[in-house]
Amino acid sequence: MIPWVHLDSAKIPGGGELRLMRRGAEFSIMSGSIELMNSRLSGSEKALATLSGDRIRGRAGPQVLIGGLGMGFTLRAALADLPADSGVVVAELVPAVVAWARGEMAHIFDGSLDDPRVTVREGDVAEAIGAGRAAYDAILLDVDNGPGGLNRDANDGLYSAGGLGAARRALRAGGVLAVWSAGPDAGFAQRLRKAGFGVEEVAVRATGGRRGARHVIWLAVAP
Repeated sequence: MIPWVHLDSAKIPGGGELRLMRRGAEFSIMSGSIELMNSRLSGSEKALATLSGDRIRGRAGPQVLIGGLGMGFTLRAALADLPADSGVVVAELVPAVVAWARGEMAHIFDGSLDDPRVTVREGDVAEAIGAGRAAYDAILLDVDNGPGGLNRDANDGLYSAGGLGAARRALRAGGVLAVWSAGPDAGFAQRLRKAGFGVEEVAVRATGGRRGARHVIWLAVAP
């Protein structure tokens, strides 16, 4: 078996560390012993974009905020689905992840970061959400494994009642907050409803097929 090779490490602001690993043509981003993402498993990250895209289809000049660059699967799926007059802001907390996207993993991103519709902001997506007032048609969050975060306590604020209220204010009427999670979370679904969202919970496979780990995507529509 081909061994894993450690390519780089990066500190997470506020604590923790990410490691970029490669085994042949396969890439992995790890936090300690936990794999956060793998280049072979992109189905649920793509579904985050396509499911939310279905709910804003037909809007003129749709504006989308993506929290977490990852390996770019959500970004690429969003760009494939959005019209030419759209705009996509990607907020990534760890600068090294952006560097990896332009370096070791550039072939995976396939030029998506250079798409004229895309703006990359190195910083906390919570700041981008807080600064927006009816600014976005969709907010897509794939941050810290979902509401049950692993790496950064500050990420819990995204999924708190206050964070969900900020997301609702940042969305246009009928806009969608789409949240990726490694698993179900009844408390989070309840907080979404209390924040005034219409909520749909969708189970998706990590592989994009019929097998593999089940992940959850919440689609929360603003009134």
